[in-house]
Amino acid sequence: MTDPEPRPVRTPTAADLAAAAGRVAAVLAPTPVLPTALAPGALLKAETLQPTGSFKIRGALSALGALPDGAPAVTASAGNHGLGFAHAAARTGADATVVVSEHASPAKVAKIASYPVALVRHGADYDAAEAHALSLPGRFVSPYNDPDVIAGQGTIGVELDAQTEGPLTVVAPVGGGGLLAGLALWASTRDDVRLVGVESSVSRAVSAAVSAGRTVPVEVGDSIADGLVGNLEPGSVTPSVIAAAGAVLTHVSDAELRAAIRWLFTEHGLVAEGAGAAGVAAVLAGKAEIAGRLVVVLSGRNVTPDTYLEAITHA
Repeated sequence: MTDPEPRPVRTPTAADLAAAAGRVAAVLAPTPVLPTALAPGALLKAETLQPTGSFKIRGALSALGALPDGAPAVTASAGNHGLGFAHAAARTGADATVVVSEHASPAKVAKIASYPVALVRHGADYDAAEAHALSLPGRFVSPYNDPDVIAGQGTIGVELDAQTEGPLTVVAPVGGGGLLAGLALWASTRDDVRLVGVESSVSRAVSAAVSAGRTVPVEVGDSIADGLVGNLEPGSVTPSVIAAAGAVLTHVSDAELRAAIRWLFTEHGLVAEGAGAAGVAAVLAGKAEIAGRLVVVLSGRNVTPDTYLEAITHA
């Protein structure tokens, strides 16, 4: 039995980024940049202050805003993407369906269900939920492998245009690569931005794909940064967009992620989830070479109290 053909996905363009910037700015205020002692003049881009606690709302607003009026859209996620998608549906009035697995976190599912979306429970895991979502009518909106989603995440960079001057080194977490690909799309409009992407040490699908020149399966372990863990959709466009920008990829351990979560709490009073603290973890561990002014993207804050307490008290 042969593997199915990869789903055709268009590579995003600078025009997509410009369109996404308009859609996102119509709904969201720019997130602030906060001074930090990580490096001289360094800044934290606080996506943790988004209405849903994560940058994912940007890509969802961009994708749903690009739909013709009344056109349905569907996604699979019980995490930050699903929550951003549901919030964006409420703001845009889109006909939206979110598919979650039967074993998804009840707390996360309850948050998604509080929005005006059709919520479907299907399958034992995310892969089964996604396969079902792909079978439903409407445009499928991937959490990362979608040109409008990628462009939406790139609006972080558009905001940085007005918030700081270059040259810049921008450090951001990497799971499926949608955030770093969006930043790469933005960086292509400038000549003074260097990108560093930070993966979990137990899940390095994007760096493997960049190295191989195509998506390849990798071994995946458990991590406190659950938003960074998993394999890529076959044929995903994110690695090629990232590679074209010359982004440097590095990785951090769970111990380094916990240290970063603690540091953000003690130094700034900021709550970050594992994935959200990955950029800070790389800088603190000396794994991100800096040229020019440093900007670290704090991508999200949605972490359970037990996980957060374990992180900030774990020595």
